[in-house]
Amino acid sequence: MTGTNTENTIDALRRIYHSEQAVRVLFVCLGNICRSPAADGIMHDIVKREDEADRWIIDSAGTGGYHVGDLPDRRMRLHARQRGLDLNHRCRQVSESDFDDFDIVIGMDASNISNLRRIAPSPQAEAKIVPMSAFFAPSERYDHVPDPYYEGSEGFELVLDLLQDGCRRLFDTVRTNKRQQEYI
Repeated sequence: MTGTNTENTIDALRRIYHSEQAVRVLFVCLGNICRSPAADGIMHDIVKREDEADRWIIDSAGTGGYHVGDLPDRRMRLHARQRGLDLNHRCRQVSESDFDDFDIVIGMDASNISNLRRIAPSPQAEAKIVPMSAFFAPSERYDHVPDPYYEGSEGFELVLDLLQDGCRRLFDTVRTNKRQQEYI
């Protein structure tokens, strides 16, 4: 994906937001048990705290169907709960129809992005795919959200740190009426 596609998608989100329509965001990782449900929970928390929950439709899914119907990983739920976040999402697999149902589809790493491109039913749908790292601070040393599944507590804490910062930057970027290059 080029930077221009990311910029165009973010500009489209701004237009939706400023036209008083709901912004529809889908977060995607491999199994929908760690990273994407955490991003989903964090984003829900942000929009609730900002009193904008009615302006955002937020969900998460996995590129694989390994955990459909399950709750997120218990370790991720524990670490999220320690930050005041409730991850009660039921895991699901991403589908072609998600590209119609959401304005932006955010992948956590290069493998997720590649899988999403294969699933996207059209070039217009593919243009909605943006890496989560597009919302990282310029000083951030990570270019993806690492999968904490085989890591210890530090891995889960790192993922939550990255996602809390990235989701906040996503929210602020969409809400602003002008392009802010430091966010993309």
